[in-house]
Amino acid sequence: MSREILPVADQAQVRAYARRLTLKYPRELTATLTLHGLAAVAGLAVPWLLGGLVGDIEKGAEVDVTAIALAVAGFLTVQALLVRFAVLTSSRLGEKVLAELREEFVGRVLGLPLSTVERAGSGDLISRTSRDVDALSRTVRYAVPETLIALVTITISVGALLLAGPLLTLLALSSVPLLWFTTRWYLKRARDGYLRESAAYADMTDGLAETVNGARTVEALGLQERRHRRTDTDIARSWAAERYTLGLRTVWFPAVDFSYVIPIAVTLVVGGTLYIEGWVSLAQVTMVVLYVQQLADPIDRLLMWIDELQVGGASMARLLGVAEVPDDREAGSGVPDGEELRADGVRYAYRRGHDVLHGIDLTVRPGERLAMVGPSGAGKSTLGRLLAGIHGPREGAVTVGGTPLVGLPLDDLRGHVALVTQEHHVFRGTLRDNVLIARPDAGDGRVRACLEAVDAWEWVQALPAGLDTVVGSGGERLSPAQAQQLALARLVLADPHTLVLDEATSLIDPRAARDLERSLAAVLDGRTVIAIAHRLYTAHDADRVAVIEDGRISELGSHEELVAAGGSYAALWSSWHGAPEGASSGARR
Repeated sequence: MSREILPVADQAQVRAYARRLTLKYPRELTATLTLHGLAAVAGLAVPWLLGGLVGDIEKGAEVDVTAIALAVAGFLTVQALLVRFAVLTSSRLGEKVLAELREEFVGRVLGLPLSTVERAGSGDLISRTSRDVDALSRTVRYAVPETLIALVTITISVGALLLAGPLLTLLALSSVPLLWFTTRWYLKRARDGYLRESAAYADMTDGLAETVNGARTVEALGLQERRHRRTDTDIARSWAAERYTLGLRTVWFPAVDFSYVIPIAVTLVVGGTLYIEGWVSLAQVTMVVLYVQQLADPIDRLLMWIDELQVGGASMARLLGVAEVPDDREAGSGVPDGEELRADGVRYAYRRGHDVLHGIDLTVRPGERLAMVGPSGAGKSTLGRLLAGIHGPREGAVTVGGTPLVGLPLDDLRGHVALVTQEHHVFRGTLRDNVLIARPDAGDGRVRACLEAVDAWEWVQALPAGLDTVVGSGGERLSPAQAQQLALARLVLADPHTLVLDEATSLIDPRAARDLERSLAAVLDGRTVIAIAHRLYTAHDADRVAVIEDGRISELGSHEELVAAGGSYAALWSSWHGAPEGASSGARR
């Protein structure tokens, strides 16, 4: 199954988005540029005063050194104050832009088609939501403001150079060709290099996450050496990608550093010659040399942050690319006529040409409790996801009330069918908030009833602050069984008509799980429940049992009918229960 799922935005899209987001706050942007411009002007006064001082001394005029020193101190103080407020306004602007960008990205991720999330490699999603967001945060907080400061300072400094002496200005700009060509060479290669670096990091993260999460399977099947080779290959690829971008910097940075020395040396040598020839004054040479030396700092900052902008641009391209994922469904205008769930001739493949479901026909009546059992890999979870509308079938149709599930808007779909798996998440916040995710307007009484329905109220009361206890990252730690009960409580609160439970009590002690399923059965009375079971007492209590083998329904009927038939289910029941086939149901508990 290909993991190259999530696309990357092109440069035009990145530039357009950055421009739109920046220009969205014109007042803050204007204030930032104005303050930085005034700070640059205040900084230019010092070389001007010093140049004038040298000129007066050369002419033999009387000089008030104290007044000049006080003026220099005054301009430096004004510049420091202006810089302080300029940095404050640019930081505020950066935080606003970053907050909006993060909110939009979270919205894009949450809006990804569920089938895409199912297929996407965890490494790519993790790296985009962590490493790329962090890189972009650093760019917005530091690189963008520093680049604006540098551009404004350079513009005003060049203007001051022209006023000081047009002829000397040409000498001061003697390193521009070197900077121009080396920077173009670097920028032409940097974006693709940083994109490869991020992609390699995503592959490495994906491999490590899979190895850690599947550590028991790796050990049981003796796959350690294979996983080591995969990790070594991923690390080598990441190292090569980072070595490439480092190589770009080792060529570009020395050229940039050398370009700072050239104009000072040229201005001193050639400017001195021009002074001797009487073409320029000593005051002009002094001012231009000081301006060139002062200009080195903003140019250095600009070029240094250009590299960070390349990293941020690559990260933004990956974040914006999430929005380019095509939807896997198109909402129609059909309205379900009833709650009957049907699968007709359903086929499904994760990879083209490799079907895992082969012509499934199944009708689930409203209010029925259907259990699906079968060996691992038979297609139970896949069928459950199709019945919950997570995936659309390759062939055939899955409908509720005669309307295709994938043709319903997601909000409407979740009102009809909801899926709970053994994979769950505890969000950081109070335990009450974790339950209310399903229905934010519910009161405490309803929350308590849902927790009681999943046998969780007793341990919730024992928490330090009850429903107000903070759980999740950095909060009270919940056991896997408690987290699973919390997920089931959300399901009860959401109250969909049809529930698909994919081993939703697998992490709970078998005896406690038995009691929990009985409690749930009472609460969900009248609801349609499709339970993918690994404990056969779930099948025993169901109205009907569907046996899934090799992507097909091999048997369908009540527990008693299937045991009496003496087929696969009867053999499975006998093996699991330790009783002969056809034993009376009275002894099965």
